[in-house]
Amino acid sequence: MNRLARTRLSPWWLGLSLAAFAAPSQAQEKPVYRCPGNLYTDALSAKEAIAKGCKTLEGTPITVIQSQAPRARPPASTGSGAAGEKVSSDDQRARDTDSRRILEAELRKEEEALAALQKEYNNGQPERRGDERNYQKYIDRTNELKSAITRKEADVNAIRRELGKVNPGGAAPQANTAPPAAK
Repeated sequence: MNRLARTRLSPWWLGLSLAAFAAPSQAQEKPVYRCPGNLYTDALSAKEAIAKGCKTLEGTPITVIQSQAPRARPPASTGSGAAGEKVSSDDQRARDTDSRRILEAELRKEEEALAALQKEYNNGQPERRGDERNYQKYIDRTNELKSAITRKEADVNAIRRELGKVNPGGAAPQANTAPPAAK
């Protein structure tokens, strides 16, 4: 039975052997170089490879992954009307009014948050809490409050700049946002 198994496997071994000998004949014609920075290429001549410090790879199987060509994206729609069509002045005025109203509401909210932070900061002397028996915790919270105030002031100023862009004729609403005295 063992002899029978050998005779049945022999065509399989024959096919495998032929495939193994045929593979080198299908190998690439150009040598592949490994250049500094893990760059692999076969587009260089021997002189260029030596000049760039590239080394020839021999006997190493190389797998080339073809990248897919980027797909053309459809043109982005503007949302209304044909391309190049201008918005009527009434529509633009309504949009400006809406954006101004939204920005003013956001500005009020940020100014209220800034005022609350400044009140808690108390000019660099915030009231100590019960969990701050350790002085370092108090100092850390004071520094966090100072950073939060700085960020809120930047947010308020950015919203004011946006309001100035939306409402170039009118002035953006101003509020008292003097920075706290740093100690």
